[in-house]
Amino acid sequence: MTNEKIKISILGSTGSIGRQALEVIEKLNDKFEIIALAAGSNVELLQQQTQKFKPRYSLLGQEGLERICSDKENDIILVAVSGKVGLRPTLTAIENGINIALANKETLVMAGDIVMQKAKETGVKIIPVDSEHCAIHQCIKDISQVERLIITASGGPFLHKSVEEMKQSTVEQALAHPRWNMGKKITIDSATLMNKGLEVIEAHHLFGMDYDNIEVVIHPQSIVHSAIEYKDGSVVAQLGLPSMHIPIQYAITYPERFEGIKSKSFSFADIARLDFEKPDFDKFPSVKLAYDCGRLGGSATVCMNAANEESVFAFLHGKINLYDIYRITSKITENHRVIKSPSIDEIFAIDEEIRIKTRELIG
Repeated sequence: MTNEKIKISILGSTGSIGRQALEVIEKLNDKFEIIALAAGSNVELLQQQTQKFKPRYSLLGQEGLERICSDKENDIILVAVSGKVGLRPTLTAIENGINIALANKETLVMAGDIVMQKAKETGVKIIPVDSEHCAIHQCIKDISQVERLIITASGGPFLHKSVEEMKQSTVEQALAHPRWNMGKKITIDSATLMNKGLEVIEAHHLFGMDYDNIEVVIHPQSIVHSAIEYKDGSVVAQLGLPSMHIPIQYAITYPERFEGIKSKSFSFADIARLDFEKPDFDKFPSVKLAYDCGRLGGSATVCMNAANEESVFAFLHGKINLYDIYRITSKITENHRVIKSPSIDEIFAIDEEIRIKTRELIG
């Protein structure tokens, strides 16, 4: 590697991933030059970050995202915005030959076929930031030799609770994740295990793996972040403490590795035991729904994602209970007429249509 600094921009710098990325960059400040920071609405924090990290420019709101992703000065762009707003900027960056550190689920869930094809055509690397996909990325040397992907899940706050307890849970209980500190939407997805369903869809696109060869396993300690099984039966896993600093640093410094915030902090003796179990699809039906929509392909995953997100927002605002998220999402997807190969414009139109239908159903 040369001594030239990695030129990076962060979309969503005031969110959970964006803030932790800046902590990683601060630790490795001699290795990075920040081109731009972008945030949705947190003006005060963006101003503080701008004063501290001195990017070439910082932008507020969605309008600036594609401008940043058109700046070919960037070596890599961390897409850490949440929701569908990450899709168009990601495509813009790919079209401009800029590598992506991807921390936005919707990009691949909504348009995985389009995004991965464009990345292939342009030679752009998409390095996943999610701890599970980052783990798989670290384990794979030759994808053609891989038989199976094994995605781990902590099980969330309701792993040992009954369905009835889940139905009666409060927002505060659903947000009390035992292992990870994340944004509210993804924390609720973790409580229903929909986040694992979304990750299965992402893994299918990122690694070109058939859904029948992607397995979800419950692992409460969150030490094994995911694993792969090779054709000869060998299993390779990536382990580490549950800290997002590690996958973020891996993604933005790839293929190099440096001593970082969490370096040398893992001890097998201290962990003592690792537990694994199969997920209960009757208790967490959102995972099966995601598999079903993934296999259907096309606009099915767009529909499921939009309906789930609107339902999660309704739960967070006290309009429905936790189990209603699945009930509503399932009903909306059952009534959706799947378009096999939607364009980007069609994807956004379907997304908006489904959100309206979901809000009407919620009432």
